[in-house]
Amino acid sequence: MNSTKSFTLQTQAGSEKIGEALSAGRNGFLRLPHGDVETPVFMPVGTQAAVKCLLPGQLKEIGTQILLSNTFHLYLRPGHEDIRFHGGLHRFMGWDRPILTDSGGFQVFSLSKLNKITDEGVVFRSPLDGSEHFFTPELTVEIQEALGSDIAMVFDECAPHDAPETYIRQAMKRTYEWAKRFYKAHSKEDQMVFGIVQGGVSIPLRQESAEQITSIPFDGYAIGGLSVGEPESVTLAALEATCAYLPKDKPRYLMGVGTPELIFASVALGVDMFDCVLPTRSARHATLYTSGGKVHIKSAKYKRNREPLDPRCDCYTCRHFSRGYLQHLYARSEVSGMVLGSLHNIRFLTAMMENIRISIRERRFEAYRKAFFDRYRNQDGSE
Repeated sequence: MNSTKSFTLQTQAGSEKIGEALSAGRNGFLRLPHGDVETPVFMPVGTQAAVKCLLPGQLKEIGTQILLSNTFHLYLRPGHEDIRFHGGLHRFMGWDRPILTDSGGFQVFSLSKLNKITDEGVVFRSPLDGSEHFFTPELTVEIQEALGSDIAMVFDECAPHDAPETYIRQAMKRTYEWAKRFYKAHSKEDQMVFGIVQGGVSIPLRQESAEQITSIPFDGYAIGGLSVGEPESVTLAALEATCAYLPKDKPRYLMGVGTPELIFASVALGVDMFDCVLPTRSARHATLYTSGGKVHIKSAKYKRNREPLDPRCDCYTCRHFSRGYLQHLYARSEVSGMVLGSLHNIRFLTAMMENIRISIRERRFEAYRKAFFDRYRNQDGSE
């Protein structure tokens, strides 16, 4: 393995009990070309080479280690060759820390009008102008190598969680075949590649998919197709079954998860990486996270509240502004309100991940989880 990319576990909390089970929470380091990433980690989403409402400097100040960008959207606009011309994605967006690019598979299947899915790839029409495109594993390699991300994701087929088993099995098989093609086509030595486990919410299919994907020596493994509408208990059962079949010495990434409840539960099962648009999307719609619970800051009851949004938070928003001022900004649709809210929500999750890492190293993860939710669940954050 190239010296600029590796994963090392520092601590594994296998001796700490959660009920009758042992916590599998892990603290590790991803060494990547653009810097080290300490795990468990939450990755803010910069879909189109920008995290909505936030600048790279602000993201650094609040402790962001790694961002996620979207292959599908960047392929459509401005185009990967334009980004290559500008020196790659890092230079293009002014971010000198690590970037993970997803393959675009989820967007191809969920955002586009599909014409045809074959074993070769997917024909789809652009949601921007209706133009026809053909995505293959080889093309997604080409795009992500041009972008120059630190971690590239394989092209996969994400079946709906409630699809018939025959369809889920077919999508799982296609994901495996595409993963082999992606691995063979990939040649960028300083870029990690992660395989993706699918299989819906079926535990046997999840285990089968994990065995298939881990037979390919990827640098890490992601769990896709979960937390897409199914009950949380079903999500966690499928996740636990999947993690049992993933190598312990490689990073594990649960795609599209960003709630404190699922992050804590997933860390306890041995997951290392998370991403989600929810924190910034919620902030743009006036829902802000606090240590006492979620706050819908646009509510008129905050007009005369002189308290900070969250006295436990060290972000710029909480150090400088009251809930009353934030209510004023949101009630008048001021962009600065969305900026301050997004800054806070990302810092809230970033600080939570920092404390999770410390608690794992100090063998007190479960105690920290209990203390976190004693505050987060038992209050509504409104007082």
